[in-house]
Amino acid sequence: MSGSNKIAIVNSSSFGKVFPNHLKRLHQLGDVQSFTFDSEIDGKTLAEELNGFNMIIASVTPFFTQEFFDHKDELKLITRHGIGYNNIDLEAAKKHNTIVSIVPALIERDAVAENNVTNLLNVMRQTTLAYQSVVQDKWEERAQFVGHALGGKTAGVIGIGNIGSRVAEILRYGFRCDVLAYDPNKDVVEIEAFGAKKVELDELLEKADVICVCASLTDDNYHMLSTEEFSKMKDTVYLSNTARGALIDEKALVHELETGKVAGFATDVLEVEPGRADHPYLNFESVIMTPHTSAYTMECLEGMGDKCATDCERIAEGLLPKRSVQSVRSYLK
Repeated sequence: MSGSNKIAIVNSSSFGKVFPNHLKRLHQLGDVQSFTFDSEIDGKTLAEELNGFNMIIASVTPFFTQEFFDHKDELKLITRHGIGYNNIDLEAAKKHNTIVSIVPALIERDAVAENNVTNLLNVMRQTTLAYQSVVQDKWEERAQFVGHALGGKTAGVIGIGNIGSRVAEILRYGFRCDVLAYDPNKDVVEIEAFGAKKVELDELLEKADVICVCASLTDDNYHMLSTEEFSKMKDTVYLSNTARGALIDEKALVHELETGKVAGFATDVLEVEPGRADHPYLNFESVIMTPHTSAYTMECLEGMGDKCATDCERIAEGLLPKRSVQSVRSYLK
């Protein structure tokens, strides 16, 4: 199969750039091209643009919809350069004999969890604002940057999966927080293993001083934090989101930032990416926004890139990749 494949790298800003050997491995399999598409590109147009490519290394955008697959029957593989796959219609992929695979969760665990807490600390201690004052030669104004400590606070973690469980450990054992966890898919024993207490969402919202959003995005939890949920939170609560932007109703959060109900918000994700400088979050000094870089450590990117390259190699050899999302025996001839 060597040399007979066409591989598309779609909307990835990092694959092959930090670790060029991953790209070199793909070139040994066939033709390799990189593409950058608008995140809202329609499925038919996307399929036409990727005509002839039988493997795709995909980022968080664009969306590979049923319409895309209906016009893309030659596609054998979409390997996600990450652990989420909410931008891929799995049923349509299966119907059209396309394998969807992801990076093993442990590769991203530490990187994303550390960044969730790092960004939370940034807004609580006003680190970015303090730095900007030094750049502006206003060292003497440092008294306006009195922040809040994280140690000993009641912390809520929404989603105790791969990332959230590590966030819970960091908060509990690193900062002596009383950690409350909401995850309907985890039992008490699982959650307690990470130093947290299982609670319902309302209790978490009512008691938490800080809230870390770590849940996977599903049809059931879209905008799970909206006006009603914000009304149950403590005044001057802090939030950090490194999961998916659509878990939070952005308009509702903007209102809470305006009133001061939310004292600080750190986010690495938006409902629509990429974000732009006119995003309403950026009107607030109490917000920091990073461009979906929580997984951007050298260690994590090396593991992610290696997994995607290996997936393509296995498909070229007629083998299933590891960590396929669908429950299948084989689609390959």
